[in-house]
Amino acid sequence: MEIFYNFPLWASIISIFFAQFIKVPISLIATKKIDWSLLTSTGGMPSSHSGAVTALATAIALEEGLQSPLFAISVVFGLIVMFDATGIRYHAGEQATVLNWLVAEFQQFISEAKSLPKKEQFERRKELKELLGHKPIEVFFGALTGIVLTLLLYYFVY
Repeated sequence: MEIFYNFPLWASIISIFFAQFIKVPISLIATKKIDWSLLTSTGGMPSSHSGAVTALATAIALEEGLQSPLFAISVVFGLIVMFDATGIRYHAGEQATVLNWLVAEFQQFISEAKSLPKKEQFERRKELKELLGHKPIEVFFGALTGIVLTLLLYYFVY
């Protein structure tokens, strides 16, 4: 039952849930529509990945100190996760946007080509997920969320 007393673990998990939940009202303000699918989606503001890894590093710093090897590991791990979120995953989402556009344009071309002999219908393909990564500002606010939330949890709950 020691897992229930693992502050770094719980700070990270709470940070993930908080960041995912807060995406809904942020999206509501920006788009005037409630999108509950954001609770389980990747990408968007703030980054729950960044929140989780910074909450982990902050909690370890509070419990073990800044000189701790565990703190060093969590910081390097966090930097890799945040770099990946703004780099590879973000650009994969950009590529998905272009591919989805190309598929839509191709399907429109096929449907409008009336003079061509009737060809076998193309099977409708599932669109690629476009919101995969984060813009740097989303990672920044995700990281800030993780740090602030962990400090609040540490001083008021733990």
